[in-house]
Amino acid sequence: MKNFVRSVSTTVNVSYISSPEAGFLRSIRTFINPKTTKLVFRFPKNEEVDPSTNQSYASLLKNLTSIKTFASGILVPKGYIWPVDPKSHYLQPHTSLVSDAHTVGLEVFASTFMNDIPISYDYSYDPIAEHLSFIENGNFSVDGVLSDFPLTSSAAIDCFAHMGLNDPKKVNTLVISKYGASGEYPPCTDLAYEKAFSDGADVLDCPVQMSKDGIPFCFSSIDLIPNTNVARSEFSSLSKSIPDIQSGDGIFAFDLYWNDISSLTPSMLSPFSNFNLYRNPKFNETVKLLTLSEFLNSTQGLGVVIIIENAPYLARTQNLSVIDAVTDSLSKADYDKPGASNVMIQSTDSSVLLKFKEKTKYELVYMIDELVGDIADSALSDIRRFASSVVIKKGSVYLTNEYFVTGSTKTVPKLKSSNLSVYVQTFHNEYVSQSWDFLSDPIVQINTFVQDARIDGLITGFPQTANRYRRNRCLNLGNSTPNYMKPVEIGGLFQLIDKSSLPPAMAPIPPLTEANVTEPPLAPSSEIVPSSSIAGAPGAQPTQNAQPKVAVCFTISSLTVLVASLLL
Repeated sequence: MKNFVRSVSTTVNVSYISSPEAGFLRSIRTFINPKTTKLVFRFPKNEEVDPSTNQSYASLLKNLTSIKTFASGILVPKGYIWPVDPKSHYLQPHTSLVSDAHTVGLEVFASTFMNDIPISYDYSYDPIAEHLSFIENGNFSVDGVLSDFPLTSSAAIDCFAHMGLNDPKKVNTLVISKYGASGEYPPCTDLAYEKAFSDGADVLDCPVQMSKDGIPFCFSSIDLIPNTNVARSEFSSLSKSIPDIQSGDGIFAFDLYWNDISSLTPSMLSPFSNFNLYRNPKFNETVKLLTLSEFLNSTQGLGVVIIIENAPYLARTQNLSVIDAVTDSLSKADYDKPGASNVMIQSTDSSVLLKFKEKTKYELVYMIDELVGDIADSALSDIRRFASSVVIKKGSVYLTNEYFVTGSTKTVPKLKSSNLSVYVQTFHNEYVSQSWDFLSDPIVQINTFVQDARIDGLITGFPQTANRYRRNRCLNLGNSTPNYMKPVEIGGLFQLIDKSSLPPAMAPIPPLTEANVTEPPLAPSSEIVPSSSIAGAPGAQPTQNAQPKVAVCFTISSLTVLVASLLL
């Protein structure tokens, strides 16, 4: 190996040579020009032993001055610098390794950066955030990183380092929260909304549910079981089946008084628990749910989107008018006054939006809850009667097969050709939520939807990631845009698969037709419980019949060494 290095160094410009053997680096130091080539001592696991010195790497790390005699830098696993508790998955205090090494004149390179493994809860599954914690934390900065995903590392260093969340936006794509910052706090809680606001969301969302006593409040589902402790509470006997609302049993909001609902403990969403990926559980005990009035009073100055589902069922069987409750709450919070912040009303039910169109001038948003590959002209005309914006799923923008992007649909171009704004949901940070093409990096995915599909807004439980993206310095550079801030080639990765290994072809996604859009007129409720009812007042007993709409490894490794010099 020594002769090989000597031969290569005479014909090729070698910037770095790394080795886990101190003896080897000492042996080649005599014929290596330190002005052109840096020798880096690589540390594997602490308990392993350097065969050339017969010393453990843990003991060698205690004598940095000795390392300086044969190397100009050290390459260490990132856990040497910032350890993560293996049980809690939270960061522990950082070590003094970087500062100590810099003191004796050694550069420090951190390794084991990978996008497709669980990382500390502190990073909210955002690999850019993890990189930035090693290069701009106010205490130290590493001199470079070794990554399996060099595109992410390059973007972190060149596009995001030393950037603030209040830096000027480079793109005007709206960031709309999904139950607040539900990637970091239990959904639709005070802290989730506060975090979404501080993270730079433009629009905060409130999916409105109705309590038994007619109090509208924000919660992610009409069924309280998935994200509260209601199934383990004194209300567990209220569980029942309403097939027209959902499959399976539930404990429904309209069966509990608001005082009872507000006493429940919200819990984190776990959309990827089948992959053993869980979200930060730290704040389950310290959050509270909000009434719609509390939500509106806390969001003054921001846009809001009020999401209404199951309105026909509530009006017909529970004598609860969610439309009147929402209209009343918005008026009391002065959102119907000139100069008020933008209000969006979103629903999958066209009859709900038509009712709001009769009464208000809010922005009406139609949600298409099924995957669609195209939209019939008659359906477009129908949508334009009652909405100016549309929410669609990511799968209605790009076609996928076995997690590979295979092509684009006609959905977004059709909607935008009719002057309808297009908002897309749901953008998650967890790497298992993304197609292989996006390299397990939420920024790559967002960038492709914004730059290639030209969407108008994105809906996410991680608004900090989305807000950081639209302010990064690598946008709007024209021909100078670096490769790591260009959208991926749609279908490019799929085309590289050998034909014999291709997955079976997917059935075409059907278009949206006028029949999918048209709903019967919203029937008035026979007796409406006002939204100003005192919590705990008697309410109507729920019935069992209802008829609302039901919202129904291939591993890519690019093991590449990326070494980047950073200014401290």
